[in-house]
Amino acid sequence: MDRRRFGLALVAAPVAAVPAMAADATLEANKKVVLDFYEKALNQRDFEAAAKHFGDRYIQHNPTAPDGIEGFRRFLAFLKERNPNGRNEIKRVLADGDLVALHVHSRREPADRGLAIVDIFRLEAGKIVEHWDVIQPVPETAANSNGMF
Repeated sequence: MDRRRFGLALVAAPVAAVPAMAADATLEANKKVVLDFYEKALNQRDFEAAAKHFGDRYIQHNPTAPDGIEGFRRFLAFLKERNPNGRNEIKRVLADGDLVALHVHSRREPADRGLAIVDIFRLEAGKIVEHWDVIQPVPETAANSNGMF
């Protein structure tokens, strides 16, 4: 490789890293939004504190939960009344593009075996606009010793 082409390669390398760094920053920012939302909403049961993270709409894919931001308010009120001691422990956080997924151990009461949940949130411009989840009870016994978390 002659010196001119080698010099161009050195100049181009840092420029190519800029979009990757911006993408990484967005993924980290999205994770922070979802983590704060989850703590405020599902652990503190504080709709007003969590609501700042909603976009202009909230599309709900869980068939047992009402759609929309007001639907989420009602869902949270239901949880607060029905399971006042409920607690959710986030085990893993994953982000890809505009999606953030949480692997969660949810308990209605501290002594419960609880539920294994994967919550998936889609964000637009740093705001939560869509949600999916998969929920599975933690069994008393398992066919393997790997654990769910």
